[in-house]
Amino acid sequence: MTVVPGGGAPTAPAPDDEWHKSSYSTANGSCVEAREHTGGADVRDSQNRAAGYLEFTGGEWAALVNAVRGR
Repeated sequence: MTVVPGGGAPTAPAPDDEWHKSSYSTANGSCVEAREHTGGADVRDSQNRAAGYLEFTGGEWAALVNAVRGR
């Protein structure tokens, strides 16, 4: 995992990458946004987008998703 300060760019973004909110977002807006790309995925705080994001490799992202899903 890499911490990318505000304004940074992912190492290998897909041409059409876009951020999407978690399906578990709360009504008060407390949630994270993610975007997948060829190098893995990025995650950021939807309430503080200017702070930057966390960049995960494909393997790290798969491990996180599998852990959340209980696999």
